[in-house]
Amino acid sequence: MGGWQPLPDDLPPEVRHFVEQLRLLKDATGLSLVALGARTAYSKSSWHRYLNATQPPPRQAVAALCRIAGLDGTETERYGVRWELAVQAWPRPAKPAGSEETDGYEDDPTLPWWDTPEEGERGRGPGGRLLLYAVVLLLLTLLTAVVGAVVLG
Repeated sequence: MGGWQPLPDDLPPEVRHFVEQLRLLKDATGLSLVALGARTAYSKSSWHRYLNATQPPPRQAVAALCRIAGLDGTETERYGVRWELAVQAWPRPAKPAGSEETDGYEDDPTLPWWDTPEEGERGRGPGGRLLLYAVVLLLLTLLTAVVGAVVLG
């Protein structure tokens, strides 16, 4: 395949097949990774990781690529099935020797292991910031209401 870097030799066959199919689909669009990133919700560097088998793509990224490539519902479903098979076989990052901590995937099967925050990031991700912003906005609203009541009262 053209200018792609070789995939790791130890990659499971399901993952290899899926990534090769994604690469072909991306090449068929004629878009660069920058252009693909601009037309989807995923950055150039994210697409680079997905298409080099460093990290599995989210299902929505695969659906976005299928949409851009102009695939119909049946073909998009086939890519969805390939995605499911690949994600099940995708090699997980190695844990440090002697580590008993889980990667969080078993505890919350709705959160893919590749999206689980690192130990130092837990509680400080975008969700934590969003909650902080909501609380600050609520306090400002209450403060405005109290000041308004005092001034008008």
